[in-house]
Amino acid sequence: MPLNNHSELAAFLTQLGADTATINDVIAVAEPLDLPTRHILLHQGQTPTHCYFLLNGLCHACYLTEQGKQFSKEFYWDQDVIIGFESLINDAPSAYLLETLSASQLIMLPIALFQKWRQQQHPLYQTLLERQLLHKEHKERFMLMHTPKQRLQLFSDHFPELVGRITDYQLASYLGITSISLSRIKKRLASGEINLKN
Repeated sequence: MPLNNHSELAAFLTQLGADTATINDVIAVAEPLDLPTRHILLHQGQTPTHCYFLLNGLCHACYLTEQGKQFSKEFYWDQDVIIGFESLINDAPSAYLLETLSASQLIMLPIALFQKWRQQQHPLYQTLLERQLLHKEHKERFMLMHTPKQRLQLFSDHFPELVGRITDYQLASYLGITSISLSRIKKRLASGEINLKN
């Protein structure tokens, strides 16, 4: 794996409080992965074998229904970590599909490493789990406490780099509204009937 990829991964782990021994253990099993747009890393129902550190690019996790509908679970972009904790904890297949939305450079890390950390109650595993829990709490509050217009505002404010990189269908799904509702909000914004700051 190129040195700069080592450095970026090491810097990320250092920010999370990992010690030198842990960082070396991670780098020893890390494998680089360069993927094109719309490449499926994990099929819904497939048992994951790896977790990922996303160096650059854009990935998308979504739930697929038998009727062909897609519900956006999460977006991941530069310097993000992708861990399916439900599968890891329950040793179960993934409940969602994971794919790239752009050409992406990732680092694969064996899920066995995270399973070992879980058994050992490793501090880094605890940190990653708490990080994910906080994100889920924020997402829950985001969905329950705000109107669709406010959700669009918050998403645009907090993730401006994503707005132009995902489709309206994906954005609407993430916001918990239909594409038609999103289109109506955008038309009202364009006409000046409403604005995001109100």
